[in-house]
Amino acid sequence: MPSEPPGNTPGASSDSGIRGLSCVILQPSYIPWRGYFHQIRKADIFVFYDDVQYDRHGWRNRNRIKTPAGPKWLTIPLHATGKSIEQSRICDMRTVEETNWRARHFETLRHNYTKAPYFAEYRPMLERWYSEPAPVLADFTIGTTIDLARELGITKTQFIRSSALGFEGTKTERLLHILLQVGAKHYISGPSARDYLDESLLKAHDIEVEWMRYAYGEYPQLHPPFDPQLSALDLLLNTGPAAGSYIWGAEPAASAHLQ
Repeated sequence: MPSEPPGNTPGASSDSGIRGLSCVILQPSYIPWRGYFHQIRKADIFVFYDDVQYDRHGWRNRNRIKTPAGPKWLTIPLHATGKSIEQSRICDMRTVEETNWRARHFETLRHNYTKAPYFAEYRPMLERWYSEPAPVLADFTIGTTIDLARELGITKTQFIRSSALGFEGTKTERLLHILLQVGAKHYISGPSARDYLDESLLKAHDIEVEWMRYAYGEYPQLHPPFDPQLSALDLLLNTGPAAGSYIWGAEPAASAHLQ
């Protein structure tokens, strides 16, 4: 099984360069893109925001990989459909195990990345991910995300789930509650949250907000032309131990690719 997140003990420090405990709060996603791991690395505490409404057009159960014919979606099938999805929390979503999607996903990855320079090195991790039942979506995606973070060299960030904290309210009120619970003084957010985040409410509690700016260069990739909008797994299988340098080694600038 993928790694499970440890308890809610805060980490001691991060590389964000800003005083005060730093925190990122993001919905769990399936094998996320580079920017997701950039935020993990900047955080002392990373909160998987798993007790909010599932968004069926987002990244919770799908992501893109590279094939000779271009990008391809890997999508985890779910039991809930239609209105039931709109009324479900991420942590309540269950996968359709009887379809054996895990074997299909592994075979798709093996077929398309067997010639990647580091596929053989990471194959045991992939085999472990897809060899055991994964009935709860969030358990699987959180575990695999933590595994990827560790392989990218992220060792200091502590992980918790928002469902373990429990709080209702507006979006900013919920975020504030989590930040206060973990003792954070520095909140790191993706730019899309500007549409709803009440920054003044956080500042009233002496919590500083940092907005991410994404700009990542190209890396060696199979099947040209280069595609920047892929799972970070593509980066890891192609560049191995150097993968992190293609994320936090980039100069900050605006980017249109957000997950």
